[in-house]
This record gives sequence, C-alpha cells and structure tokens, in this order.
Amino acid sequence: MANQEATSPAIRTPLYDLIAQQTSKFTPFAGWEMPIQFSGLKIEHNAVRNGVGMFDISHMGKFILTGDNLVQSLQTLVPSNLARLSAGKAQYSVLLNPDGGIIDDIIFYYQSESQGVLIVNASTTDKDREWILGNLEGSGVKLKDLSQERVLIALQGPKAATILQSLVGEKLSDFGLFNHWESQLFGEKVFIARTGYTGEDGFEIMAPPEIGQRLWTEFLNLGVTPCGLGARDTLRLEAALALYGQDIDDSTSPLEAGLNWLVHLPEKGDFIGRNVLEDQKLNGVNRRLVGLQMSGKHIARHDYPVVFAGEVVGKVTSGTLSPTLNTAIALAYLPTPFAAIGQAIEVEIRGTTYPATVVKKPFYKSKN
Repeated sequence: MANQEATSPAIRTPLYDLIAQQTSKFTPFAGWEMPIQFSGLKIEHNAVRNGVGMFDISHMGKFILTGDNLVQSLQTLVPSNLARLSAGKAQYSVLLNPDGGIIDDIIFYYQSESQGVLIVNASTTDKDREWILGNLEGSGVKLKDLSQERVLIALQGPKAATILQSLVGEKLSDFGLFNHWESQLFGEKVFIARTGYTGEDGFEIMAPPEIGQRLWTEFLNLGVTPCGLGARDTLRLEAALALYGQDIDDSTSPLEAGLNWLVHLPEKGDFIGRNVLEDQKLNGVNRRLVGLQMSGKHIARHDYPVVFAGEVVGKVTSGTLSPTLNTAIALAYLPTPFAAIGQAIEVEIRGTTYPATVVKKPFYKSKN
C-alpha cells in the first residue's frame, strides 16, 4: 500500500476546491490530499474547545453493511457486544487479528437488524474491506463502499448543536452521544451521528457531494471555523483518543491500549482473538498505553525512547504541546510495573533525557 501511495496521485475529497479557496496548506495523508491548517493550529484548536469548528473527514472509509445475519456475523470480528445496540445507537470497537492485535478501530452505527453503517480509518479502508469480506464470506453480509462517494463533515465544539439545529428539523436535544439518525438537509437525505474525535460535543454528517459542498459553505456563512489535520491531532491527543498506526496497530491489543471498556467477554460468543484477550484478562498485560506529562515544554514525539534508570523501557506513540493546558503531553507504551499514575520517567529527545510523569488519562475533559 505504501508503494502504491508513492506512485499514485493523491485523492481529493469533494470539498477540495472549496477548501483550496481558504487555504493552500495541504498534506498527503493515507493517499489523500488533506488540509493541515487554515487560520492557524491554535486558533482552530481553541475554536473547537470554546466555540465550534468543522473538519473535512471525507477521506475516512464509509461502508454500508446489509444482510439478514448482519449483527450475528459482525460479532465474530469484534470484542464488543453489538447485540446490545438498538436502532439509532452506535458502538466504538476494534477489528482484531488472531493474535489479539488491532486491525483498525471502527464505529458501527446500527440502523436495523439487516443494515448498518461502518466508519473506518482512511489508511486501512482497503485492508478493512478485504478483512471483513474475507472473514464473512458465505454469511450473506454485503458491503457497499461509499468511501469516495460521500462527503463526511465533522462539526465539533460546545456550540455545534446550536449551529446544526438551525439547519435541521429534529430536536437535537433528543439525541445523546453515540446516537445517529437520517435527516433532511437542503431537501436531500443525510446521515447524522452525534460522535466525534475531539473530546467535545459534536456531529458528523455524511451526505452526497453536492449537499456536502452546500453544507460546508453554509457553515462558513454561520461563522464556523474550518480546521485541519493539525488541530484534529492536538484535540484528540488532549482527549487521549488513539490514532491508528501510532497509538494502536496490529501488534497492540485493546487491553494494552486501555480500551478495556469495549471488550465484553462475559457477554460474547467466539470472536477472532478471543483466546488472547481471555489470557490477558486472566494474567494481566505486560505493557500499557499511558499518559505522560513533561516537566518542561520539550515535546516528546512519536517513537522517542522512554527511559528509566538509564535503560530504555518504552517508546512514545504520540506527543504535542497542548494548546489548552500549555504543557507538553504524550502517550507511550510502558511495561506494567512503570505504568502507575505518578511514576517518574524520562524521555530521550535528540540524545538528552528530560523528566516526565505518568498521569491520568484523558489529559483534558470537556466541562460542556
């Protein structure tokens, strides 16, 4: 896949031309050409924390799944109990390999007994599609890939509901977190979910390209701040939300990554990777994904070594200077004996070690 991305031109979302009128700062991301910044990372970050911002996330994988045995079939691929769901509810989960490693983190939106929407990461869209179809062959489940045929806009922040309420007929206060529904925008049917990746209240709207383009323009007219991948990363890291390919991957289990809450072993039948998670539940994990706070402003970046008593004991997966907290924060995998809150540790940055402390996650929690 990496070689293909190196030789193939980057894919542009249906919002590219509109976005190019507002910024020239684009970057390649998972085969797509995506905006990294508009008015500035701190401005965009603070807009989401204190007001409202919007992101073009049309690069994400979008699958429509249908079949009489849909939930029963999907149950074999994830550690979460999807049978808990009723129409209009969603579940964050992970696809697992036989070693208990995370193929991808996903959100499944249950629409009916025979239909649901699955949102996956852009970098793993092809891998996920083949994994699902390969493992559910003969189940009757069908997958329609709308990844390049739909716009997906994330509207995030404490004022997101007020902005969206001015455009839709339904009462948004009737829909809680991880609810979803079909609505009408500009006379066309759209899919709306109350989910997000910023640690704030927000909505994700999936629509045909022309409706998505009108919606982006309307949000601009309503004063919504456009945001790029830069702010998306600082926002999700403050909320300690994992990024696939950095904080979680095929070699990390959900229990190592602190995603215990999505593993429902007592309620589940067999699923891929179950035996590994059962063993980890019984005997514990050897390492954990922890939050680190640096003592100064030195930023611990991806893959930087984590050191104790002169020995490398782990590595940083994500790090930034938090715009909200004005301190350097990071996520890192550490051996379980070093993962306790308050543990003093060091991070090696360009040959010099700097002090850090293991702190409780998330680093930031919305008060809204």
